[in-house]
Amino acid sequence: MEFSLFKRLSKYEWLVEPFGNMRVPAILFASEKLLDDMDHKVYEQATNVACLPGIQKASYAMPDAHWGYGFPIGGVAAFDPDEGGVISAGGVGFDISCGVRTMHTGLTREDVEPVKEQLAEALYRKVPAGVGSRGLISLSPDEMDAMLSGGARWAVRKGYGTKKDLEMIEEQGCMGGALPEEVSLQAKKRQKNEMGTLGSGNHYLEVQEVVKVFDAEIAEVYQICEGDLVVTVHCGSRGLGHQIGTEFLKSMALSAAQFGIKLPDRELACAPIHSDLGKSYLGAMRGGMNCALANRQIITHLVREAFAGVLPKAELEILYDVSHNTCKLETHAIDGNPKQLFVHRKGATRAFGPGHPDIPEIYRSVGQPVLIGGTMGTASYILAGTRESMDLAFGSAVHGAGRSMSRHQALKKWRGRAVIEDLAGRGIIIRSPSQRGVAEEAPGAYKDVSSVVEAADQAHLARKVARLEPLVCVKG
Repeated sequence: MEFSLFKRLSKYEWLVEPFGNMRVPAILFASEKLLDDMDHKVYEQATNVACLPGIQKASYAMPDAHWGYGFPIGGVAAFDPDEGGVISAGGVGFDISCGVRTMHTGLTREDVEPVKEQLAEALYRKVPAGVGSRGLISLSPDEMDAMLSGGARWAVRKGYGTKKDLEMIEEQGCMGGALPEEVSLQAKKRQKNEMGTLGSGNHYLEVQEVVKVFDAEIAEVYQICEGDLVVTVHCGSRGLGHQIGTEFLKSMALSAAQFGIKLPDRELACAPIHSDLGKSYLGAMRGGMNCALANRQIITHLVREAFAGVLPKAELEILYDVSHNTCKLETHAIDGNPKQLFVHRKGATRAFGPGHPDIPEIYRSVGQPVLIGGTMGTASYILAGTRESMDLAFGSAVHGAGRSMSRHQALKKWRGRAVIEDLAGRGIIIRSPSQRGVAEEAPGAYKDVSSVVEAADQAHLARKVARLEPLVCVKG
């Protein structure tokens, strides 16, 4: 990316002044190297988003930003419905509420090493993974609607976990305002047998070791220390979310002229939040969020069952569950005045700072846990939201490493078996139904996650708390 396109605000903050039809600036958070390595499409997409009606403050891109559909992945934008603000399916993404959940185990590496292979097999057998993976649950039409309305709360009522789990999930496990009737029959059909499954792509289930603590005070509040083992799940709303995104992007693109919206890119298809189409998408999208929350809750139950058969003393209490790929109604200060805005985070994580009432009380003094996923052979991180982030980017931070090459490019460079053998040599066990999928998700196909996290920390989007490294990975 050309540095001359930006005005440098700080070591990790870069501004594009409004030009053409931009209503607000675009701001990218990155180190010089991360910015230099970013595809020019990130610049184009971030500035295109800045042209949309009702956008507030700026169009933002996180340090892990890369090219996406319409919005950059790693894009954040907030819209005021009273100023003609829009909601965009492309600003949420196809995998609605894809997110990360981390669980304590109460174990150490010494506990797991003697049974690591056995544990890997147990997790692989219990949690279906891969393209077209199907779970043991088959939802009737009534149960499908109940799940779309109730999210993880529905799952707990069905026996998948406890009420205590809900305290450690965004929205306490259920996104209000879901409208199951706005979710198509085709979307529901795709999801009927997919609950409790990982899916494919970069989704995974990992047993990880806390190898370094950066902030002892916050780590103590989060109840983690060096040597602890945790389990992390990364997955989303599966076929249902993808179908919702596909259908509403088409409807929004066809309706843009009707709403008088001139799109700088057809992929930025959107609708006024107060329009019938906007309300319909919002209701369906919230159903997709609940689907993802319910899915991760069921997987948590399956993980607990797997551990019970191998390491029954494991605790498996939830540290936290965060979503990316969402649009939420939140209150933020604009020119010193509180406003209710619809905040799109696409490949970006909510990162509310200390004192925010939406954070579980146990974490409120230090800020919301922010869970950053790695890539099989690389580190993952736990961060904490900051007060500064609330003003910098609507309380948002990075969500992962971000791809540095396409899946097609990765397939040309790596073979799945070679990746698995290389990681085994480093003590990391991989279980996957697809060697092709492993090659597509090879660690080298992603940016350096440590550099991304360092940029987020230095930009004050979130504070580094702990670094995790994988021991076992079930890959979709």
